[in-house]
Amino acid sequence: MDDDDRVRRALKRLVSSAGFDARMHSDAETFLGNFDPALPGCAILDMYLPKLNGFDLQQKIAAIAPNCPVVFLTGRGDIGMGVKAMKVGAFDFLTKPVHSQKLLATLAAAEARVEESLAITRDAARYEERLRNLMPREAEVLAAVVEGNLNKQIAHDLGLAEKTVKVHRARVMKKMGLRSIADLVRASITKRIDGP
Repeated sequence: MDDDDRVRRALKRLVSSAGFDARMHSDAETFLGNFDPALPGCAILDMYLPKLNGFDLQQKIAAIAPNCPVVFLTGRGDIGMGVKAMKVGAFDFLTKPVHSQKLLATLAAAEARVEESLAITRDAARYEERLRNLMPREAEVLAAVVEGNLNKQIAHDLGLAEKTVKVHRARVMKKMGLRSIADLVRASITKRIDGP
């Protein structure tokens, strides 16, 4: 987004030529009115915009779509401004004129981050769905395994035979689609970190 029409047109040509779907806006209000947080993408912002500066717009974007990378592209930037932008979560801070390959490389890296974030979200959703498919006893065994308890301890705590715990563990592994206890613990920890 840039308030200079010539800059917007040049950016759109460049970004589109690299295969990105580019949508340009002259001000923050128009951008926010058309912003779809469900659509994966990256925002390129000028620091100096009418009514709302780049930092303020970045905060609004982060509140609506926290996984949307923001790249600042400004003609009047300095080191202090760049540091501040990065501290508040900007993906990158570039100054005009920017070499086209530098900008396209930054956009490719931002796209990779978006893809990674989408993959994590999909994995967390799959984990949650598989977790819901566990029987109550299997869920108890899962929780005990993730806490690091051995079969014997789980059997004692749940009032089961050790052989029964082994059967439940095997079912948990199969239902969760995991091959090892390490994978199970990793998946559980990741879910706790990235989940609600």
